[in-house]
Amino acid sequence: MTERKIQVSAALLFLALAAVASAQWIEKNSRDENSFDGRVVHRHIDLAESETDNHAMVDLVLFSTKSCRLRVIDNADGVTLSDAMRPTNCIAGINGGYFDPNFAPLGLRIIDGKIISRLTRGRLMSGVLASDNAIHIFRVPEFSVHRKPNAAIECGPFLVDLAKPVRGLEAMRAARRTFAATGSGDRAALGFCSDATLADLARILAVPLGDFKIQRALNLDGGSSSAFWFRRHDGTAFSIPEEKAVRDFVGIVAR
Repeated sequence: MTERKIQVSAALLFLALAAVASAQWIEKNSRDENSFDGRVVHRHIDLAESETDNHAMVDLVLFSTKSCRLRVIDNADGVTLSDAMRPTNCIAGINGGYFDPNFAPLGLRIIDGKIISRLTRGRLMSGVLASDNAIHIFRVPEFSVHRKPNAAIECGPFLVDLAKPVRGLEAMRAARRTFAATGSGDRAALGFCSDATLADLARILAVPLGDFKIQRALNLDGGSSSAFWFRRHDGTAFSIPEEKAVRDFVGIVAR
């Protein structure tokens, strides 16, 4: 390759990288609906990325930690999210964390105040979602069982911290995603995103989603495990089903 061709190729690569770096996710439209008891809001958001043809959809269930808490639901029998939500009095919920080929949970699980599975270390296992008098997303070194949360689940990777997208996340493989997020004050959310890479999801969640500005967000088990359920104001359900059995769920219940 001649020096001239090398210079042209380098310039084109630079322009391509610059376009990706400058691209931003922009909310195109959204709609809200209240749960049957008014404690939770389901927000559906359509987004598009500037400079590309990429589109994404995000479904959030937003709630106040003063009126709701999280519950981790064990699913050893492999029932669906939809079948698990109503018997446990959940207003909304998503799938939980990772599990091994023997259907055993990977990482910390605390259910109804009892430790079911121990904290572990791993590249993806970078955070803990915990619920006590508030909702917290901890980095693993920040978490202590001495806090005695009623519910906790370990997963990862971290997506957003200090309201900024985490750098260095995987940027090639798009898949369905689920996540937990905390905002300022007493607001928190569980959510589902249509096909997106982890890097894209981090950048999406760093954009204000309506009036919800995320401070921290943690990825949960994605791909075929991803599921979302919300009990509407008329008692019917909005549901995005999982594509395989998952070991546990994270639900929102009234305090």
